[in-house]
Amino acid sequence: MPNIRVRLLVVLVVLCGFLTVTGHPPATAATPALPADSLWFDGTPLTVQGGRFTDGQGREIVLRGYNVSGETKLEENGGLPFASVADAEKSATALRALGGANTVRFLLSWAHAEPVRGQVDTGYLAAVTEQMRAFLDAGIRVFPDFHQDLYSRHLFNSGSWYTGDGAPKWAVDAGSYPAESCGICLFWGQNITQNAAVQQAQYDFWHNTYGLQDAFLTTAQTAMAYLRQHLNAAEFAGIAGFDPYNEPYAGRYDSGQASRTWEKDLLWPFYEKFRARMDAAGWQDRPTLVEPNLFWNANISTQKQEGGLLDAGTLGPGYVFNTHFYDQKAISGILMWGKAADGQYAADFAAVRDRAAAAGTAAVVSEFGHPLSGTVSDKAPTVLKAMYQALDSRVPGASWWQTPAASGPVLSGTQWQWDLYNGRHHELMNGNPDKVRTSGDAWNDEDLSAVRLDDSGNVILRQDARLLDRLYPSATAGTALAFTYEDRSRDGSTTLTWNPVPSSLPNVAKLVGSGQYGLLVWRSGDGSAPTELHLPASFPTASTTVVSDLGTAYAPPVYTGAATPVAVAPEPGGTGSRRLLLTDTDSGALHYALVTNGATAPSAGLLSAAESELAGWAAAHF
Repeated sequence: MPNIRVRLLVVLVVLCGFLTVTGHPPATAATPALPADSLWFDGTPLTVQGGRFTDGQGREIVLRGYNVSGETKLEENGGLPFASVADAEKSATALRALGGANTVRFLLSWAHAEPVRGQVDTGYLAAVTEQMRAFLDAGIRVFPDFHQDLYSRHLFNSGSWYTGDGAPKWAVDAGSYPAESCGICLFWGQNITQNAAVQQAQYDFWHNTYGLQDAFLTTAQTAMAYLRQHLNAAEFAGIAGFDPYNEPYAGRYDSGQASRTWEKDLLWPFYEKFRARMDAAGWQDRPTLVEPNLFWNANISTQKQEGGLLDAGTLGPGYVFNTHFYDQKAISGILMWGKAADGQYAADFAAVRDRAAAAGTAAVVSEFGHPLSGTVSDKAPTVLKAMYQALDSRVPGASWWQTPAASGPVLSGTQWQWDLYNGRHHELMNGNPDKVRTSGDAWNDEDLSAVRLDDSGNVILRQDARLLDRLYPSATAGTALAFTYEDRSRDGSTTLTWNPVPSSLPNVAKLVGSGQYGLLVWRSGDGSAPTELHLPASFPTASTTVVSDLGTAYAPPVYTGAATPVAVAPEPGGTGSRRLLLTDTDSGALHYALVTNGATAPSAGLLSAAESELAGWAAAHF
């Protein structure tokens, strides 16, 4: 269809969309209700195309958010992320409004889904569905994750220093595993390679000993079918995929086997089986978010193992490359003495981009973070800033303005974690009434939650809001070529500025001043839905400046369609969060947009000069 006819058709669709939003017709099976504040281009399911997440309008989507939550790893709320649906709703609203998120990785428990072999607990699945719905109704995309650490808590005795989560008691009883012991272990993760009980149990799972893997796959299919049946069409559209198994590891390798051959011979066949179970459960158009061996991209050389699903071939649209990253050097307190710096993780996250590109699919970093208490917590502000910087671009801030075209795709990621009950738990560790855990995350002495409840029951951030509530391109109408965000987050009283505007752009630098800014460069596609950037709370509409080839505005107006190419609208879900909408009317053209909160009533002359500088810069580098 010629492009002009497409545009005319889109105008009709837009007009119909506005009538739908304004009139609020009753939901029907054919026309499912969308979250509050949705516009005509919201509410479409995601697919994977061209190595990136795309929505129903063909826009490139970036998923950003948190893990909800490590509470699932505990017993106090029966393997659920929340004690009640009300808490889930409170969490979802705060996550959107305070954390700037559009996505959560939603943890599930095999132990609670199948407490008796062959008997799925539909009561647990019903509770999961209602808590998940709280996030979907807030306009937040969800990808569930059957979580495990150290295979199962039932491997550990009541007096153990450590605990696990994941497999049910009957799965442990089937194995007659040795008494668990980690020896001299300073960190819980050492159990993965040093605890014989954990090693043997993992080994048995991957070899389907006692039919363990078959039982898990059957339970997973039942859970997915239940969600598909009990979520309505609009809600299910918000499901972004499924993460089958958290942090897979062999336990131990067979003779002659190594990480790469284990991934090829055991891990990948498991993912193919899980993919088939998704299809059978009605999830045919949702990707499987597959994790490689958890040590494939470790940043300690003695831990690093070859892998990354190298022998799986082109994964294609049915799979997403899904990995985790923690700076184990920083967490050790020994291997990295100082703070993180500009570009600290550029190479680590570039490896994620490259591996996903080679596999022909999108990537998501579904866990990253750093302890917020303890001896290494002083590194958290810089470590997290450097991780978010690496998600945004593969180019360090010091050289971004000189080499922006090398940025690569903006990565999706979900930080570990978002736990309302941080510091207020009541967990009987391994069922021991004499070992009640209340502090931090109440799990193996971890403390990584970005939030907690205050004494009045309000959700408050435990990290700098400037770090967490970020400007990012949640939907790009075309292809994102480069993006950077200078959040000016703080390390104590020190403001961290790793990407200052260069002196070669004096008017842009004057416009930004000491404020936060982001810059997106993209090439337009064939669709008509606008490009969206999440606007943090630190970017009030009345003091936000946008300089773009599409238009320049101080205090952008309310979105009314293509007539307002630079505009602001609420984000879906009715949580008060906002988005900047940038509408182009071409295809294959280069566009840019600088967004800053640093200016106060900038003059028309300054805005014009900044636009001229940016136009020249974009033309020179793209």
